[in-house]
Amino acid sequence: MLTEISVLCLISYLVGSIPFGVILAKVQHVDIRKQGSGNIGATNVARVLGKKSGLLTLLGDVVKGLLVVLGASQFYDKPLLIALAGLMVFLGHLFSIFLKFQGGKGVATSLGLFSYIMPWATLCAVGVFASCLWISGYVSIGSIMAAISLPLFAIYFKLPLPYIYLAVIVGLFTLQRHHGNILRLIEGAETKFLKK
Repeated sequence: MLTEISVLCLISYLVGSIPFGVILAKVQHVDIRKQGSGNIGATNVARVLGKKSGLLTLLGDVVKGLLVVLGASQFYDKPLLIALAGLMVFLGHLFSIFLKFQGGKGVATSLGLFSYIMPWATLCAVGVFASCLWISGYVSIGSIMAAISLPLFAIYFKLPLPYIYLAVIVGLFTLQRHHGNILRLIEGAETKFLKK
């Protein structure tokens, strides 16, 4: 069983490590890590390379999170193991082995994995994200508020404890990864995604 869990973690991590934003940018002869905010996620890719590339990056990052937990659920019916697979795909995105253990903020990847294991809670958190983005114009504010609200929605819907713990861990990592955005928001230097 220990070997199976190790293989599950390794595969989940490697899938999470696939940097779709970097790959799409490289095809267009751009190092996305040296452009815009330097982030490899969909928001920065969209700003630098256009909405189509940003959408493809978003789709790739969401799908890898979704596929990992979907695959894990086909082999295991224990929430703990499915949550572990979800954590590893998320950490793979944050600390990609293909990028010398650098990576993105993990919002899209977490969206994919949580959409499968807690669809209603995720839908509510997406609603929080969309509302905050629409009101403020900042993706970072939407992401931060969604990360904070997701564990609360998970508790409200009485989901298994491993899923709630996963939502808390992912939320804490998301806040840590957005520390630069938070500082720029305080300084009034954050770039808006939606112009009003």
